[in-house]
Amino acid sequence: MKISKKVLVIAAMVATVGINIAATSPNEEKKNNLKVLPKDISHDDLEKVMRGFNNALGVRCNFCHAPSAADPKKMDFASDAKPEKEQARDMMRMTLKINKKFFEGKSNSLLDTANAISCKTCHHGNPHPKETLGAPAMPPPPPPAPAQAPTGK
Repeated sequence: MKISKKVLVIAAMVATVGINIAATSPNEEKKNNLKVLPKDISHDDLEKVMRGFNNALGVRCNFCHAPSAADPKKMDFASDAKPEKEQARDMMRMTLKINKKFFEGKSNSLLDTANAISCKTCHHGNPHPKETLGAPAMPPPPPPAPAQAPTGK
């Protein structure tokens, strides 16, 4: 049985399109609902940013992302159900603003800005910063000394 060149070319094109669709579908799911990061961010750059958050805060994806209603073993990356996700957006906006204003960041992108300030600057691998304004957290002051009764001399 002889297969024509046309059939081979068409089969190769269909296979290529199918592979490209399969390779990009999971990426598109993760790109839904981007409000601070660029909508056209590549999958690799998005993963790099998310891994940076994981490292800087010592957390996993479920710290900000809610589980999927359809399959609780998977994440619903587009969901805004967890308040930590909006907090992360606020922190990204703050970081971008600081870097642009004080460290000559030339862009409004987390990827393009030379991050003089980053999540790790304050978080140091903890979900919540242990320092305030760059100074170590101060221990509480000692309690006041008990008042002494006046002596009748």
